[in-house]
Amino acid sequence: MRVETLRWAKGKLEMIDQRILPAAFEYVAYDSASSVAEGIRSMVVRGAPAIGVAAAYGVALEALRLQGATEVDFKNGMEAGFAMLAQSRPTAVNLFWGMERMRRVWAGMAGRDNEVVAQRLLTEAHEILAEDVRINRALGAQGAELLPDGARVLTHCNAGALATAGHGTALGVIRSAVEAGKRISVIADETRPFLQGARLTAWEMVQENIPVTLITDNMSGFMMSRGEVDAVVVGTDRVASNGDVANKIGTYMVAVLAKRHGIPFYVACPLSTIDRSIASGAEIPIEERAADEVTGFRECQWAPQGVKVRNPAFDVTPAELVTALITEKGVVHQPNRERIGRLFSD
Repeated sequence: MRVETLRWAKGKLEMIDQRILPAAFEYVAYDSASSVAEGIRSMVVRGAPAIGVAAAYGVALEALRLQGATEVDFKNGMEAGFAMLAQSRPTAVNLFWGMERMRRVWAGMAGRDNEVVAQRLLTEAHEILAEDVRINRALGAQGAELLPDGARVLTHCNAGALATAGHGTALGVIRSAVEAGKRISVIADETRPFLQGARLTAWEMVQENIPVTLITDNMSGFMMSRGEVDAVVVGTDRVASNGDVANKIGTYMVAVLAKRHGIPFYVACPLSTIDRSIASGAEIPIEERAADEVTGFRECQWAPQGVKVRNPAFDVTPAELVTALITEKGVVHQPNRERIGRLFSD
């Protein structure tokens, strides 16, 4: 896919405004940590890997903005920038991974001029973006081997190029399988309430002429019962050390249905999405979003005023329902703490 989800242009970070796809295609420019944090919070950019890259650029932009400040003001301003970014999307662990990597670079530049620090942080952000694409390519190649020729693959939400710096995780597996010459078709859940499947996954597949069929979220069981799904591949925003997986709300239901029908349920994720500091999915913070995402969409309101709404953005799929994790370092079948640990010890 030739579209750049995030790009550096004219001294600013530009990100595709994913809130208005597919009706319009526009980039929005950002020049500070606070503006990037708002872009993440409002879902101009979304998807754990892309959020991690955006956060890295947010740190670099703040350093560039403050490079003329005193030593004390620079330090205080940077800490405030880190804090704003940390509050933007709490479930996506790549957000914190990206910031921590930038913090280590900053710490290693102690005593250097602000201008030198800012340029070094910008270089690191560029490398994080390029590295994400390389990782997704490696991950995609690992996962492509799991899909048979002719596979009909169901996916939930959007874990494609738009959710990363490029190529994608779940859709990266599909792209890599297609590049390898396999005939793959996609079934995309629309993904209520923000419609990432309908607006983004379907758009990506149409752009690349990969056969795609859009269904509503409550149709996946029917499709499976009719033998029309051969595999499920999804992305994730955080994987616990025991293999529990947090992904877009509705993923847990898909995993249960896949188990019932004997369909493999694969989760594609870079190692940076695995949070070894938490024992299980019970420790993953679940973001609750605004009620108006559920009561309507854009200018259309379909629910009555005053109705009580719950809008958790994610759910947790237990490791026992995950057939395998697909990472850049290999495939982990029936993931558990020991098997996941080996990825980091090799």
